[in-house]
Amino acid sequence: MSYRLWRTGARSALVGALLFPVAAVAVNNTFPVSAAQMRALGITVQRLDKPAAIRGLSYPARVILPPQQDVVISAPVAGVVEQLLVTEHQRLTIGQPLLRLASPEFGELQLAALEAANKNRLAQQTLQREKQLFAEGIVPQRRLLEAEAAASDGKAGLRQTSAALRLAGLDAPAVARLIGSGALQESLTLKARSAGLVVDLQAKPGQRVAAADPLLRIADPSQLWLDIQIPAKRADAWAKDGDITVVGRPVTARPMQAGAVVGEGQTVSLRARISAGVDRVRPGEAVQVQVPFADRANAWSLPLAAVARQGEQAYVFVRTAQGFDARKVNVVASAGQSVSVLGPLKSADQVAVSSVIALKAAWLGESGGE
Repeated sequence: MSYRLWRTGARSALVGALLFPVAAVAVNNTFPVSAAQMRALGITVQRLDKPAAIRGLSYPARVILPPQQDVVISAPVAGVVEQLLVTEHQRLTIGQPLLRLASPEFGELQLAALEAANKNRLAQQTLQREKQLFAEGIVPQRRLLEAEAAASDGKAGLRQTSAALRLAGLDAPAVARLIGSGALQESLTLKARSAGLVVDLQAKPGQRVAAADPLLRIADPSQLWLDIQIPAKRADAWAKDGDITVVGRPVTARPMQAGAVVGEGQTVSLRARISAGVDRVRPGEAVQVQVPFADRANAWSLPLAAVARQGEQAYVFVRTAQGFDARKVNVVASAGQSVSVLGPLKSADQVAVSSVIALKAAWLGESGGE
């Protein structure tokens, strides 16, 4: 008899011998396999030593900007874009001019501020005069009270018009210069209120814009987050103190919180703040990350070929005195040809790492081969 015929016969004998006790398999998942049958089918085992540290399962993620790091500069007043003073992808410093906007509305705001300043100045002078006259007994107290009310109104009007100018883009020193000199500015120069990078220019010279129209977008990439999609059933299992790593890059992140809403793909969003290697990724980039879970200390490292699937459930086959025992496991990490699993395993267990498909067929009482 040739070796091929002997091996095929041994395999058929193994599967045939296990067709009968199918009912018992459903109870304890144990089935007999002799040493000779293992040799015939090329089944080898690996002895478990101790649980291995898990770097984490790989999940898709996107690099995003934190909300406070992404700023849209909009038109504070209606007008015409006179000149752009920056270019796309240019790095900015605080206070750097961005663009000039010619606006009749801005002129009206300046005029209102000057009128309010004049009224306030007159009201303050009137109050001082009324105080002196009242002290000399020349005017009644009612005149003094009216002057105090007018002075209070004058201050309030000046504060309101000055605030309108600051909202339009003038800083406090510029507002003070305008009120002190009385010289109106012909155009409004918008300045950067934070450092960052120009990521989008939406305005062009000569373009008419309405109030609140977006002009450009500034992003500060010094801080970045990862938006990670993890299965909803693992939403609360991630390690609070574990480092998330980006596959293939020296980038790590610290997990912050998982979303409360499950998406269409039955996933939740896990947000993580990049703590190292922020300059190795860009906002909007899609990456793969490894997320450690809190139960990683009890995981076992095995070859990928050691895991068999029955439906959605994963199994490994553990050698026993009579044969093998099919045990349920959860795959919690994978990298290349290695996986990390959780399940009823212990040190010194011998797990089948080859010809697992043949063991699965024998376990289920099937007649299929490898």
